[in-house]
Amino acid sequence: MFEQKIELKGHIVDSYILPQIMDTIMDLGGNYVFEQFDIGRTKDEPSYCRMRLNAGTQAALDETLRLVQRLGATILEDRDCEFKPAPRNGVFPLDFYSTTNLQTFVRAQGKWFPVDKTEMDCGIILRNADGKLNAMCIPVTHIKKGEMVAVGHTGIRLEPMERDRKREVFAFMGSSVSTERPKELAIAGLVNEMREAKARNRKILLVGGPAIAHTGAAKYLSKIIEMGYVDVLFAGNALATHDIETALYGTSLGISLNTGLNEEEGHQHHIRAINTIRFYGSIQAAVDAGVLESGVMYTLVKKNIPFVLCGSIRDDGPLPEVITDVLEGQDAMRAHIGDVDIAIMISTMLHSIAVGNLLPARVRTVCVDINPSVVTKLADRGSHQTLGIVTDVESFLRELQLQLAATENN
Repeated sequence: MFEQKIELKGHIVDSYILPQIMDTIMDLGGNYVFEQFDIGRTKDEPSYCRMRLNAGTQAALDETLRLVQRLGATILEDRDCEFKPAPRNGVFPLDFYSTTNLQTFVRAQGKWFPVDKTEMDCGIILRNADGKLNAMCIPVTHIKKGEMVAVGHTGIRLEPMERDRKREVFAFMGSSVSTERPKELAIAGLVNEMREAKARNRKILLVGGPAIAHTGAAKYLSKIIEMGYVDVLFAGNALATHDIETALYGTSLGISLNTGLNEEEGHQHHIRAINTIRFYGSIQAAVDAGVLESGVMYTLVKKNIPFVLCGSIRDDGPLPEVITDVLEGQDAMRAHIGDVDIAIMISTMLHSIAVGNLLPARVRTVCVDINPSVVTKLADRGSHQTLGIVTDVESFLRELQLQLAATENN
C-alpha cells in the first residue's frame, strides 16, 4: 500500500469538511486511519485531525491527495513546493498546479507564503522582488517564458471554507437553492452585510443583466447607487444599452415601461440609443451634453462610480465603452475586485459565471435569478460561497432599495 499523512485544522466538523474528505477517500477506493483527532468543544473552538491515507497505487494516492488538498487538507511533508520554468509565453509546465478560489499558501525556503490575487483555474508563480519572495496567481495568458510555476501538490496548503460563526444568512452550507426561501429575510441579511462592508470601507460589486432594464427595475438600482451601496458595476452591452434606451425613449426592447405596449417603431429604439451615444463619443460625454439625464449609467457617471462593460458576439453596436476583447475584459474586471467584499449578481447567467471565476472565495456572493438552475450552475463551477435568491429582479431590487432606505432613515 502507498501511504501519506494529512492534517486538517479549523471548523472541520460543522463545516462538513471532514465528511467530504472521508467520502473522497472511500470513493477512490482508498482507506484512512485517524492518528489524532481533537474536536473543538464550542462553536468557536477549532478542531484538529491528523490522518494516514493509503491507496493501492501511487497514481491512486496522488489523485486522492490532489482532491483532499482542494478541500483544505495539508499534506504532511517537510518539502518545499516545486517550481518549474514556463516553457514559453502563455504556456504552463504540463504538471502545473491548478488553483482554486480558496486562500492558498506555498512553502518555499522552509517558510509558508500566502498566494496573492486568489483566483480559480490559474497557476502560481514565485517572484523575488527586492530580496523578498512573493507568490501570486497568474492566468495562463499572462505567463512569460522562464517564470517559475508551481507544479505537483507538495508544499501547497489551502484554507477551507468554513461555516460562518455568526452570519447565518451567509452560512457556508446555506448555498442550497430553494424557491421557498423567505426572500425578505435573505434580503434583510444582505442589507446588514452591505452596511457592514461600507463601515469597513470595503467595496460592493454589482453584476447586472438587461432584465434590470426590461422589468423597470433600473429606477431602484439607480437609487441604490445614489445611496452609495454600489462601488463598481460589471455588465454587458445589453444592460447599458437598454438602460439608455429607457432614459431616451421610455422603452426597453421597444416596450413602453409605462403601458407595457409595443411602441411604434420601438424595435429601433435600442440601436438609436447606441448610435446617439456613439455620436457623442461616450456615455460620459452624453451626460455632460445633457442628452442622457436619467438611468443606471447616468447615475454611475454622476457619482463617478467605475463600470466595466464586456461585449459578446451577439452585441448590437456596441456602445463605445464596451470592451470587445475578452482577455482585456477579464483584466479590466480584475483591476476592480481587490477590495470587493460583496458581489451581487442579478439576472445574468454567463456574466455571473465569468465574474465568479475571478472572485476569491472570501467574497460573499449573492446570485439573484428567477431560474434556480442559474444559481446552481454558478456554485457547480466553483463559486461555492454563493447564496442563491430565486425571485424576479424587479421584486428583489425594489425590496432591497426599500430596506436600505429604511436603515438609512433609522
